[in-house]
Amino acid sequence: MTTDTATRITQVGTIIVPVSDQNAAIAFYTEKLGFEKRSDTPFGKGDRWVEVGPAGHTTTLALMPPQEGEAVGISTRVAFSTSDIDADHADLKARGVDVDAEVMRMGDPVPPMFWFRDQDKNSYLIVQSS
Repeated sequence: MTTDTATRITQVGTIIVPVSDQNAAIAFYTEKLGFEKRSDTPFGKGDRWVEVGPAGHTTTLALMPPQEGEAVGISTRVAFSTSDIDADHADLKARGVDVDAEVMRMGDPVPPMFWFRDQDKNSYLIVQSS
């Protein structure tokens, strides 16, 4: 069904996350989460556009200094999918990532999940995919 109000948006491309130190953020996302650095491009007056993302997938996180009046340490409302929630929880905990103490298990139909925080306390959810 086609409507006159449809756009040509095809996917979520990039999610911008405020970080206090782009180099520390790159290290966290690549070394702790295993993401790839996709872009690190200078622009403007000494600014950098930095993107990271899971290997083989198109959606990225842009790690940017906060805009004036914006804080770091936000609840991003971003959820990542995993095929093995328990393994990821254990791996991230072993790598020193600030993860919830336990995986939340609410029972069907809600999948197991847990929150983790990056170096700036930006929080993310990881959810077991079916």
